[in-house]
Order: sequence, then structure tokens, then C-alpha cells
Amino acid sequence: MNKNLLLGILFLSGLLTAVEATLPDLTTAASKSPQKATDNKVPHKAAIDTALRYAEAIAKGDKITTGQLDFACQYKLLTVQPASSPNPSATETSYEGCWQELTAGHVPVLKRSDIGMNILWPSTGSLVFYGDDLPRTQASAFVMDALGMSPPGTGLHLTVANSRSIPNGSFRLKPKDRIVSVPTTLVDLTVHYHDPLSSPVTYGPGTVHWTNTIKRERRAIKSITTQWVVFTGLKKYGFPRDSAVCHLPVKAKPEAPGMVADRIPFITETSRALPDSLVWWGPDDQPGLLTAAAAQAAAFPELRDRVAMLNRILIIDPHQVDALTVLTRNLYAVLLREAAKGHNLTVKDPALSLTVNEFYWNVYAAAGRVDLAYTMEMGGFSQPTSADFLYRLLPALETLSKTRPEQLDTRFRLGMAYRWNNDQLPMIETFEALIKDIPPDRPTPRAEALVQLAWSRINKVAWNRRLHDLDSVRAYEDAHASSAIAELPLDKFLAEYTMAYSMIFMPNYGDKSQMLRHLTEAKRWFDEIPTKDDEVWRYFLHSELLKAVLDADPMFRPILASAQQPKG
Repeated sequence: MNKNLLLGILFLSGLLTAVEATLPDLTTAASKSPQKATDNKVPHKAAIDTALRYAEAIAKGDKITTGQLDFACQYKLLTVQPASSPNPSATETSYEGCWQELTAGHVPVLKRSDIGMNILWPSTGSLVFYGDDLPRTQASAFVMDALGMSPPGTGLHLTVANSRSIPNGSFRLKPKDRIVSVPTTLVDLTVHYHDPLSSPVTYGPGTVHWTNTIKRERRAIKSITTQWVVFTGLKKYGFPRDSAVCHLPVKAKPEAPGMVADRIPFITETSRALPDSLVWWGPDDQPGLLTAAAAQAAAFPELRDRVAMLNRILIIDPHQVDALTVLTRNLYAVLLREAAKGHNLTVKDPALSLTVNEFYWNVYAAAGRVDLAYTMEMGGFSQPTSADFLYRLLPALETLSKTRPEQLDTRFRLGMAYRWNNDQLPMIETFEALIKDIPPDRPTPRAEALVQLAWSRINKVAWNRRLHDLDSVRAYEDAHASSAIAELPLDKFLAEYTMAYSMIFMPNYGDKSQMLRHLTEAKRWFDEIPTKDDEVWRYFLHSELLKAVLDADPMFRPILASAQQPKG
């Protein structure tokens, strides 16, 4: 046999033997590798216990326990403590500096920035709002003592979500000393907040800060997972306890000016919240509590407190009917009170007062509108303005009218709020839809809807200054239809007056003699109102645009004389 061939056969035989001898070892290694992975997932009991005790101590405001379990605090005390006293005394004073350093990071999320009617409950005191800084906020801010540990009511409780080993953390005990490393565990704790009315708040998912005029969605947090870096095996390096949480880095000084300070400790992870773990309170979580809170808010004496509580309810359930009802009624009433300050009339009858106050905003919205345009934030005011009330009122009315379309008074208010906000298409369409939905056998609300539709058309023409706009003619026709079915003297008066007012915007004021007839008829019906007030008639007749027309023609002197104040 060829010598080279024989050597080749021997080589292959040896190779196969080596492979066969290796196969059992490979099989055994494969069977053992899952066991090693399982071993890595076994929770580190000491690390978990330390993380839990540390977070709970922060929530309780326990400065001593917090300091004893805080790596940075213990590191500083260890490195500056004299040799004769290796362990710091367990007094609150000794840990005050550590506590102040830790809580300094909580201040940004406790700063209130309430503008206008966007205030959230609690209306005074601590409101924890993470905003856009949530990913960069330190872990302790999610369990701070302002949130507290007070079950079963408000407060929070913690559950362990996960734990895992990560690369060892390292640090020097002294400058130029050797670097030591300690086992490091990452412990995930889920923070559960008990009360949706006092839990912390953040922006809703997907919201982006575009401009100051866009109000971003806010949500109340139900739970969030936080991760904590825990060191173990510290005692052999002189620490009083074997484990501690690495929450904030140690503020180290450089060895010499111009040099970079050591990073103490060096770790691959940080103690922080996990933004993707956010869970928000929703409508189905505690519906009974939200209903009770809306009733409670209605009884608050201060508007600020009422709005704050209702806003809190509505960030949890935007369609909560009780909260929407209370909020819209309150804000609408405040707007009417603001109108009363503007015209400065004392009108005792509620129905007549309502008519006068709404008329004030009708005319003002098509003219100056400064009070309805400049919010507290835009104008730099210290108190909410009429615009703030209106801007908060509108979205609440829109939601309530969609949720409860059968509530006609809500849709009436929505149409008028659109008008005062100069939303020209919605202010007309809202009343057109109302008229379709009100059956003919209900003449009073139908007459009111027709006259309000007329005023929406008038405001559109008055603001656009297009005197040949057909909406002035349509406004006259709507008011005429209202007059034909109106039953109450107040409604008859308003319909006749609206017909006269709409003629201001027709070419050459339409037929002046017809305008005079409508005003005369309006005065006749006004005198039929049981609680009539001549000062109110004078106010309607002296409305800026109408009085300019009446003063320009001697034909109107008789009707102007009806509004003259008695001598003496």
C-alpha cells in the first residue's frame, strides 16, 4: 500500500476518534447551559430587601434609614469620618445633608405652573408633575414623601417586578488608591399609587410640545416601574452595612484644578424610572370615587378648588358627565358675572339678567373682544381672565354635548360660547342643528334657538364687515320666525329687537320705518315683562352700533325719548 495513503487513513481515523470523544462533553455542556441561565435569574434577596427598604424609607420621610442605605451618603461619611469613629451616629441630624441632597432633585417636579383654568387638584400644596423630564427624573422622585405611604387611602405601595445581576460597580475609597469592585444587582420595583385624585401626573402618551396655545393632554399615573442599582459585599471595604442603593453619584472633587473628577461609582446602569412602564388611571378604575368627587367639588366655596378637582376627574375620565356638568355650569356662570361687571347694571330678575349678560358678550364679541382674547398667560395677568374661562369652557361643552346630546341647555351654551369665541361656522351650525332637533310642539325653546341663530349670523356679519352678506337677511328671517312662535314677553321682546338690530348691517339700514316699527314693538313687549327695568331698556337701545344709527335720523327721536332718564 502506498505510504502516503496509509498515513492519510491513520490521520482520519484519529480525527474521528477525537470527535467521538468530544461529543459527550458538548452534549453535557449544552444540557448545563440552561441551568446557568436560570441561576443568573435567581433574585438576590439582600439586594431586593435593601431596595425595598430604601424606597419605603424615602416615601416615609425616614432620613436615618434612607441615609444608612444610600451608597453616596455612606461613602461620604466613611471617607471623611475619623478613624476613631468608623461608624456615623444614627441621628437625623447626621443624615440631614444627605437628605437635602437627595430631595433637591424633587423640587423641579413639585413646582406648580397653574395658568388660567388649567389648575389640577390638589389646588394648593404639592402637585407632583413630571412633564417632559420624566426619563431624566431620579428614581426617588417617584416615591418621595410628598406622595407618601398611607394605605389604604392616598399614598403608594411597592412590589418587586424583577431583579438581575449587572456588571460589578467600581470605585476608589481614596484618591490614587486601587479600584475596588462589588457585586451589583438591578432591582425593579413597581410603584402603585392608591388614589387617582392625588397621584402624580405626567403628559399623556404621544403628546409633543408644539406651541403654548396647544394644551397638551395630562394623565394621572396609576403605576410605574422604577429600577434601583444595589451594591452588595460592601462590609469588607469598611462600610457599616453590606448592601446599599446607588441612587445618586458621589460629588467628587478633581485631584488638581483642570483635571476631571473621578466618577464615583462607575456603573453601567442608573437608578431611574422606566417610562415605557407607565400605567394611567382610567374611567373604569374607580368610577364611584369620581362621581363622589364631582359632587364634592360642586360644594367647594372657591372656584379655584372646584375647577381643580373637576379637571383632575376629567384627566382620568374625559367623559365623566357629572364633572362636565358642574364645570360647564360654573364657568358659564362666571362668564355671565364678568359680563355684569362690564355693563354695571343691577338686574334682579334671573331671566332678564341672563338675557342682558348674554347680550353684553354678543355685542362685545363682534367688537373689541380684548377680554375674550387675552388669557392670563398671554396678558401677563395675575388672575384668570374672561378668555381663560371661555377657553376652558369650550372643550368641556363640546364633550358634554356629544355625550349628552339630549341636554338642550348644554347645546345652547355651546353655541353661544362658539359665538363669543368667534368660531363662525360652529356658532351657526350648532343652532341650526338645535332647531332641527327641537320639535314644533315645544315653541319656547324653539323660539329661543331661532333668535340665538339670528345672533350668530349677526356676529358673523358684524365681525367680517361684509354688509352685503346674506346672513344679515337670514338673521332677520330667523328672528321673525322666532317672534311668530314666541310665547313669553321676554322672548317676544328679544325677537323684535333682534330684527331691528339685524337691519343695521343691511344696505342703507334696510327700511328705516320698518326698523322703527320693530323697536316700537320691542318696547311694547318689554313693558309686558313682569320685572321690567327701564335701565335695561336704555341699555339695549344705547348699544353702540344701534345708537349710532338712531342718532343719525330724526325719525328715531320718539323711540330714543323712551330711553331718556327721568329728570330730577
